Amino acid sequence: MTSSRNQVSTMLKQGFISDYFLSPPQPQLDPTRPTTPTRSTTPSPTLFEMMAEEQTRDTRPSTELHTRIGNERVEDRVARVLSGAPFRNPGEWGLGFGDVKLTCTARDGFSVVMDVHREVLVGRSKFFREKLGRRSGAHHSVEICECDDVEVYLETLVLMYCDDLKKKLVGQSVGKILGLLKVCDALKFDDGISSCLEYLEAVPWSEEEEERVISNLNELHLHNTNEVLQRLPLEPSTSSKIDNIFSKLVTGVVHAKDEKARKEMKTLISRLLKEDNQSGSDHSYSHSKLDVSKETLYTICHKCLTSLILCLSEATSHDENRGIMSEIGRVADNLEWVVDIMIEKQISEQFVQLWSEQNELAILHSKVPVMYRHKISRITAQLCIAIGRGNILVPKETRCGLLSTWLEALYDDFGWMKRDSRTVHRRLIEEGLSQIILTLPLSNQEAFLMSWFSRFLEKGDDCPNIQRAFEIWWRRAFVRQPVTEPQLQITVCDYPT
Repeated sequence: MTSSRNQVSTMLKQGFISDYFLSPPQPQLDPTRPTTPTRSTTPSPTLFEMMAEEQTRDTRPSTELHTRIGNERVEDRVARVLSGAPFRNPGEWGLGFGDVKLTCTARDGFSVVMDVHREVLVGRSKFFREKLGRRSGAHHSVEICECDDVEVYLETLVLMYCDDLKKKLVGQSVGKILGLLKVCDALKFDDGISSCLEYLEAVPWSEEEEERVISNLNELHLHNTNEVLQRLPLEPSTSSKIDNIFSKLVTGVVHAKDEKARKEMKTLISRLLKEDNQSGSDHSYSHSKLDVSKETLYTICHKCLTSLILCLSEATSHDENRGIMSEIGRVADNLEWVVDIMIEKQISEQFVQLWSEQNELAILHSKVPVMYRHKISRITAQLCIAIGRGNILVPKETRCGLLSTWLEALYDDFGWMKRDSRTVHRRLIEEGLSQIILTLPLSNQEAFLMSWFSRFLEKGDDCPNIQRAFEIWWRRAFVRQPVTEPQLQITVCDYPT
């Protein structure tokens, strides 16, 4: 008997069952109405105890009020569940009176008592079959203690009486289904588990709900969740797979016929890549960076460069053709976008070298009307900004080569570039250009800044204003004293032995 009582005590603490014959019978209450626990009779309090209780009551009226309001809301929800429960009106459902008195008790003490049918519980739940199947006698008393949500337990009980569980679940939220799934698993209600999983497989999820689904399924360790999880990655993506997908996406954008759609997809892909770079690891499932290979990006860059040279060659060998002229701007815009991705991924150093060597492209550029070619100079500006910020580190020979090849073109196109204020930030270009010039040897600074001085006097506002860099160079060259290397002095002393 002692062993049996210990077993029952353990089951009660875990929210399981207590049998009528092994535990004291519950008070006879209305089986269809939520009740609160009966207070045990206690001796009359002393004066001191009455004063202490009064003081405690004065210090927490708001807490008791909120608890009472919360219970009232629970009672309303429970009443709605019970209003359509088959065991509430057994005559309408062709059922006899229940032979199991079931009590569901929440952690805060709120409880519901109802008469249910042993045949239904045993037929639908392995848990009840194990606990009630071997018991003899006409009536049983079952208590489920410390329920997280009494309402969900009652809804699960109602599901046991339903033949068409899917129909009963239609319209429920993902959160409610997850709650039902948890209780169905605890009660070993296999039909309920299957119906909840089928519902989750078919219903759309929000991203927040997706996190909850993954967390709950991982916690429950159910064996039949494959259908639900098929919409989620079951194994980490491989680099080759990402490269293949990314290459197809970029190729599609580069060759897009609809200009509006091309711009929207560029923005979408860039945002997704940046979000991935900024994402943390606080997800329920393993998060891994999108490892788009350097080779894939440079392959796309070379294709864009080849297309750009072909477009410029065709444009300079024929009379002005608006179609091919527009194509120049589109290809340049595509290349600028791919370079931006490489800068974000910190793999653009080789492209700076590649761009600085495009002498043929720079010559062709000068032969095309500025209104069509100025987007090419945006690539140069893009690199100057990144180098000026220290985001790209390349040797001084590469920095000099970049300016030697493309700086004059940037000056020529700047007037048109700054008109496109949506994509070109004049101050950023001027700051980046100033910084990259000031990283060069003093003789190179002089050559580039004296050339700028003449160009600025000629074009004025249509030329980048980098006079701040000019001032710094001037002070370096003519005001500050030359830097002398300190002489290392070594003194040798002999100490007496």
